[in-house]
Amino acid sequence: DGMNVLFIVVDDLRPVLGCYGDKLVKSPNIDQLASQSIVFSNAYAQQAVCAPSRVSFLTGRRPDTTRLYDFYSYWRVHAGNYSTMPQYFKENGYVTLSVGKVFHPGVSSNYSDDYPYSWSIPPFHPSTEKYENDKTCRGKDGKLYANLVCPVDVTEMPSGTLPDIQSTEEAIRLLNVTKTNKQKFFLAVGYHKPHIPLRYPQEFLKLYPLENITLAPDPWVPEKLPAVAYNPWMDIRQRDDVKALNVSFPYGPLPDDFQRQIRQSYYAAVSYLDMQVGLLLNALDDVGLSNSTIVVFTADHGWSLGEHGEWAKYSNFDVATRVPLMFYVPGLTTSSVSQGERVFPYLDPFSHSSGLVPQGRSKKVVELLSLFSTLAELAGLQVPPVCPETSFHVALCTEGTSIVRYFNASEEEVEEGEDGCDDIYSCFDEEPVAFSQYPRPADTPQWNSDKPKLKDIRIMGYSMRTVDYRYTVWVGFNPNNFSADFEDVHAGELYMVETDPNQDDNIYNNTSHGWFFKKIIA
Repeated sequence: DGMNVLFIVVDDLRPVLGCYGDKLVKSPNIDQLASQSIVFSNAYAQQAVCAPSRVSFLTGRRPDTTRLYDFYSYWRVHAGNYSTMPQYFKENGYVTLSVGKVFHPGVSSNYSDDYPYSWSIPPFHPSTEKYENDKTCRGKDGKLYANLVCPVDVTEMPSGTLPDIQSTEEAIRLLNVTKTNKQKFFLAVGYHKPHIPLRYPQEFLKLYPLENITLAPDPWVPEKLPAVAYNPWMDIRQRDDVKALNVSFPYGPLPDDFQRQIRQSYYAAVSYLDMQVGLLLNALDDVGLSNSTIVVFTADHGWSLGEHGEWAKYSNFDVATRVPLMFYVPGLTTSSVSQGERVFPYLDPFSHSSGLVPQGRSKKVVELLSLFSTLAELAGLQVPPVCPETSFHVALCTEGTSIVRYFNASEEEVEEGEDGCDDIYSCFDEEPVAFSQYPRPADTPQWNSDKPKLKDIRIMGYSMRTVDYRYTVWVGFNPNNFSADFEDVHAGELYMVETDPNQDDNIYNNTSHGWFFKKIIA
């Protein structure tokens, strides 16, 4: 009998978690999950914006195949009638359930979160989601604003709650229902925070006194950053508290004290998220299903917190593309769990500091694209075939290969296998690579640089990340026929991870990079 799947996806969460070595954050419940999981420390999204990333990993296809780079088309109509990961589980006898933000709502999932293809019952959205961007943040003057930084008294909120609290309650209710009905399930739970606005219960601020909050290590725009690579963080400029600062366009910067407040609230929102995850996993224990449920925890992309003078996502940097990714598989990542044994006792972020280390850690570079085939393999389903070169007509295939092969090999063993290369290039060919991409409307930052609509895209930044480097090339792009022209190079970036982990020193112009270029167009 196959295992259940609990798939947790978080909006805009970069790996600021204890289990990823962050010393400041309080994330005891996610760290506890990591202590029973294999944790991938080099996992990357395929495009650092919500809808394209989610459609990509839920279909197992790259944005160039889903043809979704913005929010305004439904892949089944616009690209090809591709099966999704939950659809595949549903077709294999699972009850598939969606709670919160799993697909990006709206056109890109047919205004239905791809129901009934992907889900057995209509997806649940919290009733208070509609107030997310309303004026619910109390300013110092006592008035209400639509702020970026928005700690709130939950009792004063509409319905006395917040969307993620409602999602946790619904997910717990569904766990109880499936237990009663003894149904095999694929339950996807999508949490909103730390997506902006940073609206969370105000008590979480106590965990992060402002004097402990530093600026980003590199809060300036790097000297050799091509203008096309920069994202001008328009979405945060539209919030009342940021608007009041009258920051210059496109580079800012934001005042230091406000940068600290954003970072403080991002951390507070992560601890609020951790509490929700803790309650959900504790409920998995309560219904006695921790020994028969695979748990996946990840995010749709990261979020810049002032690095490179940037905020938000919308770029190809690690801070925007790198995500947490962990898999808990009873009997594989942990010794088998006996029925009724508690694996995930709830840990209060206010009284527990973590200290738990991941059960296993892989530094292998992996892509979110691999989720579909990986989960199929872990659940004992037939792994969907790898897509042919053009796959618009193929309903079931994936462009990401399963990463289960990295689960139980210790780092050393995996590394040794690569030493038997005749020459450096064949070695490199075996090296795992993560590809990301980001569209731009122009060579210089303008009002729609963060989120250009398809018809306005003129340049595509294709980026390649290995364990040693990030190489990005910005090339001409024609939105009418979805074609990139690699002979029309507008700019390039090359960062060496070992000497420049924060990606501040672009050595593209003083390096010969013909080899990288060949690899990216291959």
